[in-house]
Amino acid sequence: MTTPYDTYDYPSYWESRGYEHQAEFLAIKYFLTQIPSVKKVLEVGAGFGRLVPAYLFRARKVVLTDPSARVLGLARRKLKNEKNIEFIQSSLENLPVKFAKKSFDLIVLVRVLHHLRDVSKSFTTIYSLTTNHGYFILEFANKNHLKAAVSQFVRGNFAFVSEYEPKDIRCAKFIKAKTLPFFNYHPKYIEDQLKAAGFKIVDKLSVSNIRSPFIKKHFSTETLLALEKRLQKPLSFLNFGPSIFILAQKHPIT
Repeated sequence: MTTPYDTYDYPSYWESRGYEHQAEFLAIKYFLTQIPSVKKVLEVGAGFGRLVPAYLFRARKVVLTDPSARVLGLARRKLKNEKNIEFIQSSLENLPVKFAKKSFDLIVLVRVLHHLRDVSKSFTTIYSLTTNHGYFILEFANKNHLKAAVSQFVRGNFAFVSEYEPKDIRCAKFIKAKTLPFFNYHPKYIEDQLKAAGFKIVDKLSVSNIRSPFIKKHFSTETLLALEKRLQKPLSFLNFGPSIFILAQKHPIT
């Protein structure tokens, strides 16, 4: 069965996004400093393996899953010299059929949640696959980032920052065509869903804080990343950036 990303050139999408790519590496590597040990990692929606170098050095075994056989094939070719990686074609909801409960010390879900229709079910699935006291690195599209908030305030929507429910930002044409959803989330909504699933929030970062074509044109990627590294933690308290990263830990139900 084909999937939407079978026909989408995802590697090309990232060719001009070096700053955003490296900003996500910074976030993941920072979170890894707070995780004592990692034996087995699962990345859900791993695509062509873009993020694997950010955490591979910490893991004895890595499992990459993606619904798209095509992009997973790209990952296999990209990482062909790595011996401790397994590739499994699967959607998130089918993973409990593929793996036993409590199989992974760390699960990574980056740039995937916006396409999932049921956040609660997704987090419950991830919880079941995580070892007791294991970790979950999550990224989601931030509904309340600065640019969106300013835009809404200009339109007179002063209640925007308190609008709790997810927002599908697709235009009517794409909704009618039944394309993949693209949800932006209120940070509190995500944190509440994580806690309801049994996770404890360990840390949070605001990522890609300087995602501006104008700024990227006039400053080097190295300069932007040096600033990004210093901003990710303090700006997380303001939910400033377009992308929020959360490090959560499983608290087993006794």
